[in-house]
Amino acid sequence: MTTIDDIAGIEEQVALVDAALRPLANRRVDTSDPDWADKMRQRPAPMDEAGVRAEAEAALRALIAVYAQGDETVRESVRGLFSRYTAFRWATHLPVEPTPDGFRQRLLHMSAVDHGNDTRDELLSLRDLCADARTAGIDIRPILTEVAELSSRENKYGMGSMRDILLGAA
Repeated sequence: MTTIDDIAGIEEQVALVDAALRPLANRRVDTSDPDWADKMRQRPAPMDEAGVRAEAEAALRALIAVYAQGDETVRESVRGLFSRYTAFRWATHLPVEPTPDGFRQRLLHMSAVDHGNDTRDELLSLRDLCADARTAGIDIRPILTEVAELSSRENKYGMGSMRDILLGAA
């Protein structure tokens, strides 16, 4: 059984990655520059620019595993971690794997992030994630239902709980 103590060691790693990513997350973008969007696209991914990709992905995979195996108290702790370490949450993502397990891992990540800063962004991400999974021939319904049962029932921003959003997509 996964416990709160399991999260403490992971949190240390997340805090280090978050500190490395924070200057990039807080960097100003000069939107008055007509080439600002092109310049943003040409930059390396934040995990690469900060030199923390391996550490970030390892911490994220560990968090997702703890989230999937833990009870509700553990899952609440993981959600809180994503809420506190916003640069980590912003920059750290799993590589796309067009498999049922890859889809499940990305849904677990979305569930743990629990709306992030904006439910609308999560809804768009979920739509794209489900479309990609369907294109790959993945039966999304049972995976969405499974992850929904692990998700928060709190309606944080008036657009439904993460549980309800995932069940709605199923």
